[in-house]
Amino acid sequence: MKSNAKVAPWLALLAVLAAAPTLAQDAVVFQGVRVFDGIGPALSEPTNVRVRGNRIEAIGPSVSTEGARVIDGQGRTLMPGLIDAHVHMTFSALDYATLQSPDLTPELAGRAAAQGAEQMLLRGFTSVRDMGGPVFPLKAAIDAGKVKGPRIWPSGAHLSQTSGHGDLRAPHEGPRRFTGKLSRAEQLGATWIADGRDDVLTATRENLRFGASQIKLMAGGGTSSDYDPLDVTQYTLDEMRAAVEAADDWNTYVTVHAYTPKSVRRAIEAGVKCIEHGQLLDDATLELMAEKGIWLSLQMLQEDSETMAPSRRAKRKPVIDGQQTVWARAKAAGVKLAWGTDFLFDLEVNKEQTAYLLRLTPWFTPAEILKLATHDNAQLLALSGPRTPYPGALGVVREGALADLILVDGDPLANLELIADPARNFVVIMKDGALVKEPE
Repeated sequence: MKSNAKVAPWLALLAVLAAAPTLAQDAVVFQGVRVFDGIGPALSEPTNVRVRGNRIEAIGPSVSTEGARVIDGQGRTLMPGLIDAHVHMTFSALDYATLQSPDLTPELAGRAAAQGAEQMLLRGFTSVRDMGGPVFPLKAAIDAGKVKGPRIWPSGAHLSQTSGHGDLRAPHEGPRRFTGKLSRAEQLGATWIADGRDDVLTATRENLRFGASQIKLMAGGGTSSDYDPLDVTQYTLDEMRAAVEAADDWNTYVTVHAYTPKSVRRAIEAGVKCIEHGQLLDDATLELMAEKGIWLSLQMLQEDSETMAPSRRAKRKPVIDGQQTVWARAKAAGVKLAWGTDFLFDLEVNKEQTAYLLRLTPWFTPAEILKLATHDNAQLLALSGPRTPYPGALGVVREGALADLILVDGDPLANLELIADPARNFVVIMKDGALVKEPE
């Protein structure tokens, strides 16, 4: 597989994603705050937290406010910025009809993704792991201060076999191998259809070339795709190992879309380090994952809506049913857990991003849920090793950590519902030492 000139419009998006950069204050002190550090089960006593540049400089009741902007915490809770371990920055910003429209251009999609990125940041998500799609120009624009949005760990285009979960071709589009033409989804940077070891190596290396922090590969059937039943296993062991070997040579990892025990066990044998979804896993496979130290990046997916096609509702039913038990079983098995939303093609549900954390209350305490969405998700981000785009500690409030912080009006450990309304209850949002939401 070769890169194609038609991918270039995504790189040109930087020219249209222009806005004034947000600069960090020299020093900011949060005075009189109670700290949730991302790890412990309780808040601290009232204390001061001093930020200088993009780092937390000091924490303690006697920390000086001299020369700093002072934000009076009034006993509110200071916690790490939230992390969503499974997003699609572009696909969550577009509805399905727009995505399929022949009038969609990279520029239009990029503007929608930029708007969605700012809204996501204002919901308190200061870091995300993008699990597939055109995202590199958006990430570059955010990092350059031209667009407001979270830190992004990008995967780039999904890797999919022909007839796999990432085969997004329209019926009239033939295979590239026979026609010599990239599909429209490949031209838009959404996916690479890669069959055989050589194609998988090229697709993996192409994403790494553009700056992928990890590689996303489709290892089984999905609920939002047309061609692949949910039970099918995708990619041979040799093909999957090719992606793992190429990623490992770049000192990062492969994560796979997979639901079933067979697809997950093949991925583990290939050397994959993280599984996305997994709602259909049995206890034996969960125990194997715990034994091998394999991450499970789970979601509580939205229930069926009236606008969903009956065929998709039927396809999703086993997954929706499975997610009612898999969290408890994975926790009991000792699996390394991460949390994400995986919103797709529904602009209204994006507003509920923080509220979806409340869906975990049957199995976790409020402190455990917030730890999952801060410290634990940050540990998964760190799996990218030297390919991480933002070196430094995230998901914690401690001296030396990156200054991604939220000041919450109240105690979310006592009342987790506070986080469901970030517009009202997140008084301050700071990313990389910059105040992206100011106190009123």
